[in-house]
Amino acid sequence: MAKGDEVAVAGAVDASCGWSELENLVATAGALGKTVKADALAYVEQGYHRFKLYAPRMLTALDITGASVAEPLLAAADVIRDRREIPSRSAPFLQPQSKWRSHLRNPETNRDRLWIVAVLFHLREAFRSGDVWLAHSRRYSDMKQALVPVEAAQTMGLSMPLAPEVWIKDRKRRLEDGLHRLAVAVKNGTLPGGVIEDGRLRVERLEADVPTEADNLILDLYRRLPEVRITDILVDVDNDTGLTDAFTHLRTGAPCKDRLGLLNVILAEGLNLGLSKMAGASSTHSFTQLARLSNWYVESDVINRALAAVIEAQARLPMAKCWGVGETASSDGQFFPTTRQGEAMNLINAKYGHKPGLKAYTHVADQYGPFATQVIPATVNEAPYILDGLLMNPTGKRIREQYADTGGFTDLVFAATSLLGYLFIPRIRDLPSKRLHVFDRRSVPTELRGLVGDRIREDTIITNWPDVLRCIATMLSDRMQPSQLLKKLAARPRQHDQAIALREIGRIERTLFIIEWLLDTEMQRRAQIGLNKGEAHHALKNALR
Repeated sequence: MAKGDEVAVAGAVDASCGWSELENLVATAGALGKTVKADALAYVEQGYHRFKLYAPRMLTALDITGASVAEPLLAAADVIRDRREIPSRSAPFLQPQSKWRSHLRNPETNRDRLWIVAVLFHLREAFRSGDVWLAHSRRYSDMKQALVPVEAAQTMGLSMPLAPEVWIKDRKRRLEDGLHRLAVAVKNGTLPGGVIEDGRLRVERLEADVPTEADNLILDLYRRLPEVRITDILVDVDNDTGLTDAFTHLRTGAPCKDRLGLLNVILAEGLNLGLSKMAGASSTHSFTQLARLSNWYVESDVINRALAAVIEAQARLPMAKCWGVGETASSDGQFFPTTRQGEAMNLINAKYGHKPGLKAYTHVADQYGPFATQVIPATVNEAPYILDGLLMNPTGKRIREQYADTGGFTDLVFAATSLLGYLFIPRIRDLPSKRLHVFDRRSVPTELRGLVGDRIREDTIITNWPDVLRCIATMLSDRMQPSQLLKKLAARPRQHDQAIALREIGRIERTLFIIEWLLDTEMQRRAQIGLNKGEAHHALKNALR
């Protein structure tokens, strides 16, 4: 930059792009800025041509059913399906304050096109929330029918109490105790790493507590490790664990006789290398041979079973006991680039640049074992996938403390993890801005009243407790993935009591967590150590790739 180099700005411009080009760049940036600030719905109509042909055929093929709240939307979908004339004024499927209404009234808008786009947009959201469903679909079935019946849920031995009054009584006691301890620490000036001034919380960053000799020790250990080929490591691991025994023929169930070829396929999958490059690097197998092995022996469920066998064997090693006892874990997503077709599939996340990609969401136990991995879109929120990994295999079910970064927490996740018996400890980036939620604001100590937000809706929790029981039992029963259930609940309209009840439970659990986090620096260090182990696993994958 001119300022940093201590040269004249005019000379720097002349030496780079020139004044004329700079003026064009400024004008272009201004136009782009106006586009970004503009209402996105103004551009939605431009996408009409993408689905004008398939939308009627799709609606004809799908037998869509919905709740009473979705009847106006289904009636509008029938208009598109039957290719009838678009109603001149009616749009009853829109909320009264919806932005779509103002655009539909705009005389400069092609109303018929925008009306169709609005119907399909709201139909997509209704599928996500469960307000409409397909009778023979697993992913988009009627959520009421998919949930475990309340009578069965009550006999499953859940860790949560069957009576809401028992749970609420316990949380009231814990909140009262926690608020009292926090108020005493604030009053005495003994709040570790934080202070509350004028009703605002300020938290200092936790200082590292690692001996300076640790770096030298790590480097010395690395130098002592022998150099070895990764293929030899795979063969040794298979000899000790029998991981390839899990890969049987998808049609006949016979074990794979070509162990070396199967390990090549596993290595190619694990490094995101691809079978073509692996065949080029291999002197034993062609692409056709590797592709045949991949098609007939390798699928996600089998990989999960083989991974579970490796993790169980690793946990039995004496050295693994030095790192932990297998009861804590961290989860985080790692971005991997994909081909350019990802642009059309909405796989671009600006956080990772302009190239499309996917995320591998991995759970790493305290013994450094990655016991669960899921491939998820780069554009989605990571939080709903935490419970998928924890409930996927026996290793995850033994976890007691689960750590996550900011992207891994929502109030629904706080609720579900607690009700399932996990202690959820996320590292929340904007912790000072989060409010404390209580049952009775009048009982809050004076020192903390500036931090208190909305009152907990106790009656809503009690009324919807049977449905909460059904949700937790469904997650444990494997009838529906926890991420799928949580996403449906999060997408439901705000007035839906079941989602509100879980949100209120999550607010209570988040408040209890914030209190303990502020008072317990040891908890903060445990979370940091757990997340560092996950980052170390990411670094290893990058190095191998």
